[in-house]
Amino acid sequence: MLLEKIISISGKPGLYKLVSQLRNGFIIEDVTSKKKVSIGNSSQVSLLDNIAMFTFDKEVPLFEVFENIAKNQDYKETISHKSSDDELKEFMGTSLPNYDTERVYASDIKKLAQWYNILHKAGYITPESFVKAEPETLDPTTGEVTLTDKEAPKKAAPKADKPAAPKAKASSGAKAATKSTHRKMG
Repeated sequence: MLLEKIISISGKPGLYKLVSQLRNGFIIEDVTSKKKVSIGNSSQVSLLDNIAMFTFDKEVPLFEVFENIAKNQDYKETISHKSSDDELKEFMGTSLPNYDTERVYASDIKKLAQWYNILHKAGYITPESFVKAEPETLDPTTGEVTLTDKEAPKKAAPKADKPAAPKAKASSGAKAATKSTHRKMG
């Protein structure tokens, strides 16, 4: 997915892409201007990948909402975040039917529309943007991360005399370093 390393930084307008991790922070790139800067670890960073929106049934990941908007808008720009509250609520109703009207505020909808339009302007909103990558697995014998091939025949695991060591989950340094918990809009 092209949108995995996109972040929002508290107190800074716009959206940024994580480029690399430094010892005491990160190098980020503004998604629209492509200007690179560094930020310290003390910056409050939210990965858009960790943000969800409330519905009456469950929490829907932000990128699923972006995908709904993209499909509804034929992958074009959507309404302005400066639209009236009534227009924003109508937009939200078509983008995420069953959204929780008590916990998703007008300010959340404005931010959603603004972020979507920023990503669209930067070229991130395309049909290919929402294709999910194949899941990764960690080979316990070599320690290498490989893509899971769903069509490969499964081999029987060799029997071991002692219990196998627990498998470590591979994660990107950016996700681990942000210390971000699952943030909800609303």
